[in-house]
Amino acid sequence: MTERTHLRTEEDRKLRRHTLPLAATLLVLALTATNCTVPTATDDTRQVTYYTYHVVDVYPHDEHAFTQGLAYHDGYLYEGTGIRGRSELRRVELHTGNVLQRVPLSAQHFGEGITICGNRIVQLTLDSGTGFVYERENLRMIDEFTYETDGWGITCDGEHLVMSDGSDTLYLLNRDRYEMEGYVTINDQGVPVAGLNELEFIGGRIFANVWPTDSIAVIDPSDGRVTAWIDLTGLLDSHVSASGSDVLNGIAYDAEHDRLFVTGKFWPLLFEITLLER
Repeated sequence: MTERTHLRTEEDRKLRRHTLPLAATLLVLALTATNCTVPTATDDTRQVTYYTYHVVDVYPHDEHAFTQGLAYHDGYLYEGTGIRGRSELRRVELHTGNVLQRVPLSAQHFGEGITICGNRIVQLTLDSGTGFVYERENLRMIDEFTYETDGWGITCDGEHLVMSDGSDTLYLLNRDRYEMEGYVTINDQGVPVAGLNELEFIGGRIFANVWPTDSIAVIDPSDGRVTAWIDLTGLLDSHVSASGSDVLNGIAYDAEHDRLFVTGKFWPLLFEITLLER
């Protein structure tokens, strides 16, 4: 079995467990530029906002990286990759795509999402029920923890770790003890949104890749409502042939300079984008 076929088998296993009732069809009409901060809610009855994108810059990305998690800190990208026997945590130079440091997981683990939370990096695994904790500065593993769901994506909202398992539920974990403290179910105008994958906390909202689509859901974590959809259809195809690439997955945010980065599994490029509102 080829590597790509093997990976598709792993991904199909996800699909069998989590059907995807997509809540919105993303239409691109007349567009106007805006920055990547999603508008603040004015009341509970506001309509969902729809975005497409403008490419600001393009950076090299390791096309052999099965990207499962992405984060940015102080000039560097941090990336979690999948595939059993090849899963890693990496520190990556943004402008060159060079992997400066890598920490492999044991062959039993299929690496999933990562997040930076203070001076730590937290990494999930798909189905072994184990998460790993590293010192951010040197990527030294300092702790591990367990959970009862699948591990897909994870982010840090400053108070909690927020974790996805491919369903329509986000789980809140204590950021210090890694214990489950609550959950929120995600919906778009009452319709459940499943397939929640890689996560990033930006400006009070959770940005979530919706597997296996080209869409990012923007979620109000206080009640689980989708406040916006981002349609990234054609992003990779507009620059290179997408042959051999897999789905969109990977969101990172540079808060200091208000820069939004996205990539995908086996993508040869990483994109800095701003959002265009319909």
